[in-house]
Amino acid sequence: MKVLFERCAGLDVHKDVVVGCVRILEEGGRARYEVRRFSTMTAGLLELGDWLRGWGCTHAAMESTGVYWRPVWHVLEGEFELVLANAAHIRNVPGRKSDVNDATWIADLLAHGLIRASFVPPGAIQEVRDLTRTRRQLVRQVGQHSQRIQKVLEDANVKLGSVISDVLGESGRRILKAIVVGETDPERLASLGSERLHCPREELVEALRGKLTKHHRFLLDQHLSTIEHLEGSVRDFEAQIEAALEPFRADVERLTTIPGISRIAAQVIVAEIGTDMSRFPTAQDLISWAGLCPGLNESAGKRMSTRIRKGAPWLKPVLVQCAWAAARSKNTYLQAQYLRLKSRRGPKKAAVAVAASILTAAYYMLLRAAPYQDLGPAHFTVRDRALVAQRLARRIRDLGYEVEIRKAA
Repeated sequence: MKVLFERCAGLDVHKDVVVGCVRILEEGGRARYEVRRFSTMTAGLLELGDWLRGWGCTHAAMESTGVYWRPVWHVLEGEFELVLANAAHIRNVPGRKSDVNDATWIADLLAHGLIRASFVPPGAIQEVRDLTRTRRQLVRQVGQHSQRIQKVLEDANVKLGSVISDVLGESGRRILKAIVVGETDPERLASLGSERLHCPREELVEALRGKLTKHHRFLLDQHLSTIEHLEGSVRDFEAQIEAALEPFRADVERLTTIPGISRIAAQVIVAEIGTDMSRFPTAQDLISWAGLCPGLNESAGKRMSTRIRKGAPWLKPVLVQCAWAAARSKNTYLQAQYLRLKSRRGPKKAAVAVAASILTAAYYMLLRAAPYQDLGPAHFTVRDRALVAQRLARRIRDLGYEVEIRKAA
């Protein structure tokens, strides 16, 4: 097998130790291996860099093991051509598992060009990615505490969630805070509700007639305090994200012109895929990386399940949510695509296809710095005019009528 890199290294990264294997191609085509262990402390990683330079290595590969690969990457970045490999793609032969064997195996795969490099964004995008992912976790925690408040109210037989759509809205919070300080009169609690509430006053009073104890008030107080603290943290993160995305503001504004994409969704897209689309040769490569394309599983001429794979867990859910929003945007190409596929493939598969179209549009907009151009709701009808006419004629014949198709003058 052809050797692409004559001097390269494989790194087996762990929490406290890094096992490095340098592979050197000698005269006669034989490979020489040098193995050494290093600490993951900063001094040990600097020593690893000196060791690799001493052997004249040009390329180094490592597995994406949790977050342990990041310090190694940061120290060696800029001095070597680094390759980050998916651990599932470079598994060694079973029964021969050891740190030294793993490092040697990675070096052999790298030397022959058999490792598909994972996407690692530049440092500025990595910082934005950390911020957007943490913000999503905080918002998720707010939702969890909101559900716990609902659980406490149900335990006290207070049916506030049955008459108010948002328990944590302005009216709901005023009522909850009054409950926490000891108010028990349903009439007084109902008077704290806004006049814009859709529920009748009598229904709200009856919903607030429960059996609240000191234990319930303590739980509500703690959950409300935690939610307010989390919401303050979310606001701080949003301000920090805006500042970090200042160099990419034009790209974020451009992405928000796609139907279904909000500003938060545009920030997540930039944080996850960056703005340099040269990392992905084609839009199809980006869609495959995001896990939005159907799989290929065929054996003996029989096609098995083609469901999409689990990929880009921080990006794919956001794109699918944007697809559901785009499916409700009137007179757009994305809505037409959704309705066209929904009748044949079902709503879920149609939403995934729309999400792939959104990501394709984002790819070319970032690649060319071009604005979004909607193809229009009649795109498929114009493109497939003859097929549409034949399908409609077939449906009419199925109803028992005769039909003849002639092109209008």
